[in-house]
Amino acid sequence: MWKFKMINITQQMLIETLNMFAFLAVELTVLFLVISYFVGILQEYIPPSKIRTILSGKNGKGYIVAGLLGAITPFCSCSTIPFLKGLLRANAGFGPMMVFLFASPLLNPIIIGLFAVTFGLKVTAFYFAIAMGVSVIAGFTLEKLGFDKYVKPEANFAPDVTNAPEKTTCGSSCGGKTKQVSKWRKIWNSTWSDFKKVLPYLIGGIALGSMIYGFMPTEFVVSVASENNPFAIPIAAVIGIPLYIRAEAIIPLSAALAAKGMSLGAVMALIIGSAGASLTEVILLKSIFKNQMIVAFLFVILSMAMGAGFLYQSIF
Repeated sequence: MWKFKMINITQQMLIETLNMFAFLAVELTVLFLVISYFVGILQEYIPPSKIRTILSGKNGKGYIVAGLLGAITPFCSCSTIPFLKGLLRANAGFGPMMVFLFASPLLNPIIIGLFAVTFGLKVTAFYFAIAMGVSVIAGFTLEKLGFDKYVKPEANFAPDVTNAPEKTTCGSSCGGKTKQVSKWRKIWNSTWSDFKKVLPYLIGGIALGSMIYGFMPTEFVVSVASENNPFAIPIAAVIGIPLYIRAEAIIPLSAALAAKGMSLGAVMALIIGSAGASLTEVILLKSIFKNQMIVAFLFVILSMAMGAGFLYQSIF
């Protein structure tokens, strides 16, 4: 009986893993292609000089603008990557770019709305202030420390699609005339080239994230992050990173975990850890950043998650 039960549990976990893999593979592929294409259109109509002007305001205005831009874009941690590539190629300031990277998945309209409905306006205001404040400070600090040198050189350039024919001959069907390839097709060629480069990172990250999602039971999370555990907040922050949980799911899940006995500080740390970063995003960032920048990125997210958790627990 016991062996039969374990087999059923394993099968259920495997099914959940495969379902999550299929869901994320489709969702993230569509998101990456759509957002990349949209960014390509923006780059066609908004010159890089304009973006640089907007994000390089005096007296730190560029950092605030980048944070607010992140707050109004409904991106998750992974779908932020195409937009980040666009900012890189527009030569936007490194500091504001990093502010956007930190703020966008944490402050998107969906997660803020769900926060307000689930936890109330006071907790939402606290969360917004922490996420925005730490994002701006982290972006400013990383730029001053010279971390821009850890951006891979190839990440600053758009894919080379010059080898793709800009003219096509349609033969006798159109009198042998030469047909110009539209700018929309060129944008798609660039988008597709970008996607092929990140595809191995994307599949690898989805596979690992799905396995963790399917084989890590919520009971385990609650047991190691209960109110009785003094290390609950750091553990919750660390657990949150490898999980890829959409904003639509992390808030209801966190409310359920709190109802099961998870400390509220640990809940806050879990939300920031899982929404601010994911294993899939970290693997995708490998196509843009060197290892030193990846470590700095994770340090900021973990510090923000743990700091917010301890501060929340002491205030509320």
